[in-house]
Amino acid sequence: ATDKLVTALSSKPHYWNSTLDLSAVQEMLPLRLKTYVHTEAVQAALAKYKERKMPMPSKRRSVLVHSSVETYTPPVMHLFCLTGVPVNSRVSSKIQQLLNTLKRPKRPPLKEFFVDDFEELLEVQQPDPNQPKPEGNQMSVLKGEPLGVVTNWPPSLLAALQRWGTTQPKSPCLTALDTTGKAIYTLTYGKLWSRSLKLAYTLLNKLTTRNEPLLKPGDRVALVFPNSDPVMFMVAFYGCLLAELIPVPIEVPLTRKDAGSQQIGFLLGSCGVTLALTTDACQKGLPKAQTGEVVTFKGWPRLIWFVIDGKHLAKPAKDWHPQVRDASAEIAYIEYKTSKEGSTVGITISHASMLAHCHALTQACGYSEAETLTNVLDFKRDAGLWHGVLTVSLRPEVICPCASSSEALTVAIRRPPELGGPPPGKAVLSMNCLSFGVIRVDTEEKLSILTVQDVGQIMPGANVCVVKVDGTPYLCKADEVGEICVNSGATGMAYFGLLGITKNVTVCVNISSVTGLLGFVGPDYLVFVVGKLDGLMTVSGRRHNADDVVATALAVEPMKFVYRGRIAVFSVTVLHDDRIVLVAEQRPDASEEDSFQWMSRVLQAIDSIHQVGVYCLALVPANTLPKAPLGGIHVSETKQRFLEGALHPCNVLMCPHTCVTNLPKPRQKQPDVGPASMIVGNLVAGKRIAQASGRDVTQLEDNDQARKFLYLADVLQWRAQTTPDHPLFLLLNSKGTVTSTASCIQLHKRAERVAVALMEKGRLNVGDHVALVYPPGVDLIATFYGCLYAGCIPITVRPPHPQNLATTLPTVKMIVEVSKSACILTTQVIMKLLKSKEAAAAVDIKTWPTILDTDDMPKKKLANIFRPTSPDMLAYLDFSVSTTGILAGVKMSHAATSALCRSIKLQCELYPSRQIAICLDPYCGLGFALWCLCSVYSGHQSILVPPLELESNVSLWLSAVSQYKVRVTFCSYSVMEMCTKGLGTQTDMLRVINLSCVRTCMVVAEERPRITLTQSFSKLFKDLGLSARAVSTTFGCRVNVAICLQGTAGPDPTTVYVDMRALRHDRVRLVERGSPHSLPLMESGKILPGVKVIIAHTETKGPLGDSHLGEIWVSSPHNATGYYTVYGEEALHADHFTARLSFGDTQTIWARTGYLGFLRRTELTDASGERHDALYVVGSLDETLELRGMRYHPIDIETSVIRAHKSIAECAVFTWTNLLVVVVELEGSEQEALDLVALVTNVVLEEHYLIVGVVVIVDPGVIPINSRGEKQRMHLRDGFLADQLDPIYVAYNM
Repeated sequence: ATDKLVTALSSKPHYWNSTLDLSAVQEMLPLRLKTYVHTEAVQAALAKYKERKMPMPSKRRSVLVHSSVETYTPPVMHLFCLTGVPVNSRVSSKIQQLLNTLKRPKRPPLKEFFVDDFEELLEVQQPDPNQPKPEGNQMSVLKGEPLGVVTNWPPSLLAALQRWGTTQPKSPCLTALDTTGKAIYTLTYGKLWSRSLKLAYTLLNKLTTRNEPLLKPGDRVALVFPNSDPVMFMVAFYGCLLAELIPVPIEVPLTRKDAGSQQIGFLLGSCGVTLALTTDACQKGLPKAQTGEVVTFKGWPRLIWFVIDGKHLAKPAKDWHPQVRDASAEIAYIEYKTSKEGSTVGITISHASMLAHCHALTQACGYSEAETLTNVLDFKRDAGLWHGVLTVSLRPEVICPCASSSEALTVAIRRPPELGGPPPGKAVLSMNCLSFGVIRVDTEEKLSILTVQDVGQIMPGANVCVVKVDGTPYLCKADEVGEICVNSGATGMAYFGLLGITKNVTVCVNISSVTGLLGFVGPDYLVFVVGKLDGLMTVSGRRHNADDVVATALAVEPMKFVYRGRIAVFSVTVLHDDRIVLVAEQRPDASEEDSFQWMSRVLQAIDSIHQVGVYCLALVPANTLPKAPLGGIHVSETKQRFLEGALHPCNVLMCPHTCVTNLPKPRQKQPDVGPASMIVGNLVAGKRIAQASGRDVTQLEDNDQARKFLYLADVLQWRAQTTPDHPLFLLLNSKGTVTSTASCIQLHKRAERVAVALMEKGRLNVGDHVALVYPPGVDLIATFYGCLYAGCIPITVRPPHPQNLATTLPTVKMIVEVSKSACILTTQVIMKLLKSKEAAAAVDIKTWPTILDTDDMPKKKLANIFRPTSPDMLAYLDFSVSTTGILAGVKMSHAATSALCRSIKLQCELYPSRQIAICLDPYCGLGFALWCLCSVYSGHQSILVPPLELESNVSLWLSAVSQYKVRVTFCSYSVMEMCTKGLGTQTDMLRVINLSCVRTCMVVAEERPRITLTQSFSKLFKDLGLSARAVSTTFGCRVNVAICLQGTAGPDPTTVYVDMRALRHDRVRLVERGSPHSLPLMESGKILPGVKVIIAHTETKGPLGDSHLGEIWVSSPHNATGYYTVYGEEALHADHFTARLSFGDTQTIWARTGYLGFLRRTELTDASGERHDALYVVGSLDETLELRGMRYHPIDIETSVIRAHKSIAECAVFTWTNLLVVVVELEGSEQEALDLVALVTNVVLEEHYLIVGVVVIVDPGVIPINSRGEKQRMHLRDGFLADQLDPIYVAYNM
């Protein structure tokens, strides 16, 4: 067979085979010998490791094994102990600091104002003093042998074609073979010449647009030919050259979204390409639009497709002759090249370079006339184009690697033996030294060695030097790796249209072209290439080559696991350093266990051989990585997908703990400054103590008739007598219709009936506790007053959810038990539910106290209404479950209840002619006060909108506000979110709604204001007349349900920006909007009348200065009087209601809110004419996470995570055995689940300097949220530990 082939190829000038399987010949240049040596090294490296049990990531329906994480030891951890320069004393360090300050320029240039000051924070990797350093002499520029002078050498490539085409027209020029080796077609020199002429004539004379020729000399034309058709490509290439057009060969686009296709489009656009040449067969295979025309590919300019098969070409006119000029510096063709980042550039090659290159190759390879060259490379670019289409053949007895690059063309090539070249060289190099850019020959026994074969000598007529990769391009030392640069007449000219990035390095007066190849010059002036700049990854100052890492990974059981050896390695920048990512396609039959085992072995092998950690290892299903045009993996597109979360891996293993060694040092707690020094410090700094108060209630003279009554029950009776028919409440259902109302007299009479029932049916005594289990409505309000009339203590309780008894009923039972309720008042429906079989499955229904239903009560008059003996007596209990999962009931006295109502009345200017709309739950906190207490006290009418009704009609609340022209309205964050999400797309349908009547819309909250939500709500409904100034938030907590509330008077809420990193150190540093790490904080409304607030140090309990972060303490007549009971943690909360400052005003009794915040005096004036003090709430102390000595607020980490990917619907974080656990709700297909693991880890590292320990991906709705719209992170943590979340995937970041 070989003989036949050789005979077939032995005719004239030169032959070609293009269609051997190109994917098998990926990346042939430069070739490196790594085969068996490497596999053995890897096996030896792995043998050092014992098989360790690593916790496998768990996919859905799997059981978590918690213990294994705690017992696991990572394979190798690099710990760097970093010490600073010793300074003898404090004084000398101060002097040094002063000197440094003086050295600094006075005003930083503008660009430096927003330079991230990470240098002060992050650990800087100190260079290892023992690392190898280059010791050789500086290399000199290497000169190639001179180009030989040939007497009849043609003046240009076209002249050569003309000569062969006219003198030897029958000589075969190119033969195309099919995949079986059979010749399909032979193109002779005569045919090539005549067809190229026809094409040139047709292009210049027959293509017109608006009677103008479509092309003029110098225009760029795209060549789109498949790899199976070298004949047509060759005709097109020379046809363009003859027509003085510039060919731009590109790959055939297969689909609208080929990998890298958009960048090719950008190149075509920037080259101004309007015409693409192709063949009939190729054009038929291109994707078509419905019109039948070829589609416009993504990012491509509009192209005219011209088919160059014979029948479409015109015969040249007799008087037409192409100009065959001598080779000049004009552009001949443009070759594309894709950079590491995936951008595509065009490299321009001149006619002179093209000719000089052919001359040099012919001399170096000893090509002569009538020889044969077999080419299995891509003939459209690089070596395949140069040897196959441009030069004139290769010796059969030599297999030699050669080095080439798109910028410098052929860099080095082995000479045939008879031309007297030196024998091949081989170098065995230490991989560790290579990572420092130093060449050290190593013995072959070592594990981490690299065996490299030379790539021959440099080209005739060229000069070569090796220059440093980083910084100024100095010449390297003899034993140093650098970038190879070439100076000759046969290199590319520039990147087309991108003069700015055309890097020509001036070394020793000569201007050289960079090659993008890393290497050195060895003995016998042989050139060695050890990698490409594009594959270089610099991790902690050491350089690693992607190809080497791929080779190591492939040496780990390659056949058994990796699909067709398809592995991509690249680096991503996370936290200011390169991190290595390895992505492999796994075989379809690989099991979960196999995958995990292979991944752990690859990590160990790379750690042993390269001494570097892999940040992320991802496995994807077979055939899913983006392919490069010739097979291979499109690495930059893979990296892009990884960073965008579009890779869809089926297994992921991340090892941030071993790789990330530049985290800031953990914060060392300094011995605290005492409270007295703190005050003195503030005085010296001219800062006032952070204390503020609302208006003085005693000074406010208003016609408040209710003030003369000590008790709310008295107020209701007084209203029933003086204004019996005045409406107090209107309850709306989901359709917006009024389902029930209550006037003063109706409410009073219903309350009387309830009181009678309690005494007669319930046989209750004064002071007994009664649980009110009602849906939101007028019944709840009437029974509350019924209890007051009977002298009982009411506790409002949210009824259990009939569809979810298992989780909601135990809370009801617990509140009833903890509050020691003697009786439950409820409706008949709920009463049946409490005693049902289903309820029995969740709780012990035999231990319920007396249950009375209030549906049909006899109309009886109460003999005498109970009157408390003192205003300090208990009025009601307010029970709620905190976000940290603690159930606590607070005691509200009659005095506090009246004071609360009066304070809200003054702040919101409420009086009988007013209407307010309330869309809140009525069971605890301010929601309860607004539903049940305020209307009775102030006499205004409350329009009640139960939030549950919004689930079936989202616009209910806003329609009610519009219909009743309400000026003041209250809602919760969950209601606001429902409206924003649910009505965001329907604003057209809401045209009937007019919100211009709203003066204040307040979100009732016990947390930091959610600026993003309130702003998007304001923006969304701005078109419906909602004023941007109207929306604000309130702040209250367990010890005082209403501390701040915007109200109707006073300045608008202000927003400040604080440095998030300073907050972690419990400091407030105000910064400009938009500066790095800035966090916006909005004021939580205005401090209510009668309320005093001070900021106290969380540990010393001393007062703090203005704009200092501390715990918010509150003193007010409507503070709760104490906990009735705290379920589980009684001792901890003893001082919550009776705290005193340790210094300064030690007499006032304060209640501790448990929230961190700060006060800041603003330039604004408040209603009393004083300068306004704004209170900013940062977050709950109980919720904060202590990590690395710093205090983190979960919401900050969650905000970053939600921004990481569009499919993240919600997120919650908590800690577990010092690990940060991130739970993410995936709103998308499950195949996206594993994309999120790396993105979540990256964003938390970048923005918070924390390593995520566990990433849990769950379905939407898994993160529990309470009625106030707050995340129940502790419930979530319990669910995670009890394995009740049914996660889609759990990733343990090793």
